Amino acid sequence: MSVQELRRERHSVSRLVIHLVCMTKYRRKVFDGEALTWLQGHFAKVCTAMGAQLIACKGESDHIHLLIEYPPKHSVSVLVNALKGTSSRLLRIDCPEVAQRYRKGTLWSPSYFVVSASGAPLEAIKQYVDGQRASSTP
Repeated sequence: MSVQELRRERHSVSRLVIHLVCMTKYRRKVFDGEALTWLQGHFAKVCTAMGAQLIACKGESDHIHLLIEYPPKHSVSVLVNALKGTSSRLLRIDCPEVAQRYRKGTLWSPSYFVVSASGAPLEAIKQYVDGQRASSTP
């Protein structure tokens, strides 16, 4: 799916895109190039399994940015839990040298940052809503 297309499903048409940032526990510098490449591949697989699309994924030693288009049947918290939970466990197995940098076996901070990244600017939507006529009939 291209960045501009709408998701068309049986009972909905949507374009839900988020910018997600996940930080390591205590902002420890855990990731190297190998770990970031592994995470990008893993996140793409998880997104595909959930019917979502990983549009972009880049990170630094203590955090990672993801741009994800996802279906309306999933909440953001379910998506985040799937991404963080599986990656922590499987990265420990596939890259044990990276796992040694975890703090007490925990990779991710429990918090995350997410913001909607699709659609028209908020001011344009507000103007559209404000411009709607009030209907006199229900």
